Amino acid sequence: MLPIDAAAHSSRWRRRHPVEKALLGFGLTLCAVCLPPWPGAVLVAAATLAVLLGPAGVAGRQLWRAFRVPLGFCVTGAVPLLFEVGGARGFVALTPGGPVHAGELLLRTASASLGVLLFAFTTPVSDVLPRLVRAGVPAPVVDVALVMYRIIFLLLDSMSKIRQAQAARLGHTTRAATWRSLAGLGATSFVRAFDRAQRLQSGLAGRGYDGTLRVLVPAAAVSRRFLAAVAVLLCGLVALTLVLERFLP
Repeated sequence: MLPIDAAAHSSRWRRRHPVEKALLGFGLTLCAVCLPPWPGAVLVAAATLAVLLGPAGVAGRQLWRAFRVPLGFCVTGAVPLLFEVGGARGFVALTPGGPVHAGELLLRTASASLGVLLFAFTTPVSDVLPRLVRAGVPAPVVDVALVMYRIIFLLLDSMSKIRQAQAARLGHTTRAATWRSLAGLGATSFVRAFDRAQRLQSGLAGRGYDGTLRVLVPAAAVSRRFLAAVAVLLCGLVALTLVLERFLP
């Protein structure tokens, strides 16, 4: 199981309804995208971090390990805004206003990523997918997603064991050995994926699979207090951003 999935299953908000956490996480993401980067995105990022590290109970080290990957994509997307190619000032030159645009983009995307991580750190996928059927998503699509979600962890576990076995046999001592081990890892994982899928199909057929996976969804009621608190937080962020925008340069 991935660290973010383990954190979601042990989250303080695990028993809360996914709709509550979706409104909070994606509401913050929407605010980060729609509000002005300064000071809107900064306020949204601060509020999201406060919720993650406070009421949600996410460890700071876990949050950083998960956040540094999307942050890398955010930085990669912002860097090209600093330069222009083939302009009148040379083949490669700094773009006028480029640092400002790059900083705004970085603030927006980083803040939006934190909002998505808030939902991911507090809501297991297994709690969301079965409820999508009630929301109108076709049952076969949800069933395929559930099966793929399960197989991913099995394949990751198999790949980890294969890499450990290769390392124990000195399969990573040289560059040539590393490439051979990597090729063997890919081939073995490909074969095991088909074997896992065939065994899963046989297991479902033996249990009378009729086209629908029936899973037990934990009962959870939507809290009106929580929804009210989310609405107050989002409206407060919007109002504070509009007020500060008039006074801050």
